[in-house]
Amino acid sequence: MNNLIYWSPFLGNVGTIKSCLNSAIAAKKFSKGKNNVKVINVHGEWNNYLKLFYKNEIEVINFYPNLVNYFPKSGYIKSRLIYILIFIISLIPLLKLLRKEKECFFIAHLITSLPLFLNHIFNLKCKMILRISGYPKLNFFRKLFWKITGKKVYLITCPTKDLQKEISSLNILDNEKIKFLPDAIINIKDFLSQKLRSNELSYKKKIILSVGRLTKQKNFKYLINELNNFLKVNKNYILIILGDGEEKKELKNLINKLNLNEKVFLLGFKENPLSYMLRADVFVLSSIWEEVGFVIVEAALSNLLVVSSDCPNGPKEFLSSGKAGFLFENNKINALKNTFLSLNDNNSQKKILAKKNSLIYTRFRHYLVLKKLLSFQ
Repeated sequence: MNNLIYWSPFLGNVGTIKSCLNSAIAAKKFSKGKNNVKVINVHGEWNNYLKLFYKNEIEVINFYPNLVNYFPKSGYIKSRLIYILIFIISLIPLLKLLRKEKECFFIAHLITSLPLFLNHIFNLKCKMILRISGYPKLNFFRKLFWKITGKKVYLITCPTKDLQKEISSLNILDNEKIKFLPDAIINIKDFLSQKLRSNELSYKKKIILSVGRLTKQKNFKYLINELNNFLKVNKNYILIILGDGEEKKELKNLINKLNLNEKVFLLGFKENPLSYMLRADVFVLSSIWEEVGFVIVEAALSNLLVVSSDCPNGPKEFLSSGKAGFLFENNKINALKNTFLSLNDNNSQKKILAKKNSLIYTRFRHYLVLKKLLSFQ
């Protein structure tokens, strides 16, 4: 029996939540009892998922489960300070746990510096797996840290093959240990159930849909400006953005400035955006960087035409270099506007290929690859 422990302290609604959650559930469910799966609840980040863990027979290890009530929910500087605090307060309890759990696979998704540090300093028996979640900012210090601590890491898993190649090209880690592991994004059973429950939305205009946290990375300012230029030529569209974040006020001001209050709608975070995906005509990912872009996988599964920036690293790979959707030059003025102008109704082949690509990211496919990697020697 494999003993798997997941570590992913998070703040706010980030894609890594779904990645870690679905990976843990898949590892337990599809192993048919052969995997003992645990999730560390550092500061209460997993409190809303306790019933789901219990249902799937996943053990929750609590460090400070009530701290979440005192942590700020947004703000870049505040979040960085909280991450430092999590590092400090988790050091001793995590070290004790790793010394106790001698035979285990420890899968680190977020704030990976702490488990990597402990694994390097102490003679721990667990097999450390570094999961690269999102596109990493590889500055000099992170490269040096990975080079030092990576020597004792069991595996490094990447959500895209392009990122796997990029990390390998740096020559700071053992390339034999760097593996491709698709994120566990889709639960087919839940998707079909949600599809049946989705309400039919009524809009007179064609809908361009975008989903994500309202942050600099998602580049919604660029999207709104490009839409404004597009609407000067074609007035038959509206833009709906689902998500919350620190740029909400700035985006509202931009919408007011451009007189787009009846064309652009910020509808906040939606637990289930499927109703909007089923009604929309186009899905747009305007990110500056993305790995792989959970929402474009879900949009593709919903038979929605996907338009994405060619940002590093995942969207281009997912869209098969433009065969499964439309790619525009990342953050270039008029690039997205011109892509909108080139759209037509003859996109069935792109949709079919995108939907086929989305099936790589199911829970079961993730489990099959993970199972193989756990036996890596």
